[in-house]
Amino acid sequence: MEKYKQLENIVSKDRIKYNVSMKNYTTVKVGGPCDAIIFPNSIDEIKEIVSYCKKQNLKFYIIGNGSNLLVKDEGIHALLIKINSKFSDVKIDGDTIITMAGATMPYVSQIAKKNSLCGFEFACGIPGTIGGGIKMNAGAYNGQISDILEDVTYIDDKLNIKKISNKDCMFGYRKSIFIDNPEYIILSATFRLNKGSKEEIENKMKENSKLRKEKQPLEYPNFGSVFKRPKGYFVGKLISDAGLRGYKIGGAQVSTKHTGFIINTGNATCNDIIELIKHIQSTVYDKFNVKLETEVIIIGGE
Repeated sequence: MEKYKQLENIVSKDRIKYNVSMKNYTTVKVGGPCDAIIFPNSIDEIKEIVSYCKKQNLKFYIIGNGSNLLVKDEGIHALLIKINSKFSDVKIDGDTIITMAGATMPYVSQIAKKNSLCGFEFACGIPGTIGGGIKMNAGAYNGQISDILEDVTYIDDKLNIKKISNKDCMFGYRKSIFIDNPEYIILSATFRLNKGSKEEIENKMKENSKLRKEKQPLEYPNFGSVFKRPKGYFVGKLISDAGLRGYKIGGAQVSTKHTGFIINTGNATCNDIIELIKHIQSTVYDKFNVKLETEVIIIGGE
């Protein structure tokens, strides 16, 4: 713990917490403790923190809103660097939006609407940050980050600040160069949108929000879609046809509203969710010979 205490020489003491339950930092509300979590206020602080971790051989992870994250019940021996509201500035320049990585996707979609810029409507209900959205190439309602992103600024594994274009992000379905290089830290991004009618943009966002409320179990803690969509199939239909609607292990349950979601009914553990994921995968494979790959990132236990 003394090694973590030395980080108080980089940021003020009140911006480091020790032995913190990750239930408070994931949208599914499960997870054991992390050794420490730190809240940097500047890019220079991020670089200093990472440099210190590398020198001391301390494991670290970058987190945003925790909307696609599972931390094992045993906890995680690492420092979590949270990219928070201090990295949420958004600027408009003509038909482009320049936003820092800590801004949430719903917030940026609202800024786009206010400026009559269309193309970001799909993200109005995605609970993650811009950084997390870029990393996962998040998408919904026939739109995804790679459709509108122009460039990304990030810190590489040698602590150099770099900017790369869309084509160099190696985007695919729920993947990017940042998945393959987890030490890269996304700082900001530029999105190129189109001028449009504010009324039409608002109507599209209302329609997306209505569909989301009707079809997704927003009343329960969850982390969105659990599995990637296999080519030629719909995940929810596969799980439903496998007879798993409402199937429960401990406090984790396949949502009865949308079978592509796993919900925390109130007292779920990470292990409950992991066991339920495994059961879904094996059942669907046995019945339909289709392998379901998870979207969610699982850390901890080491």
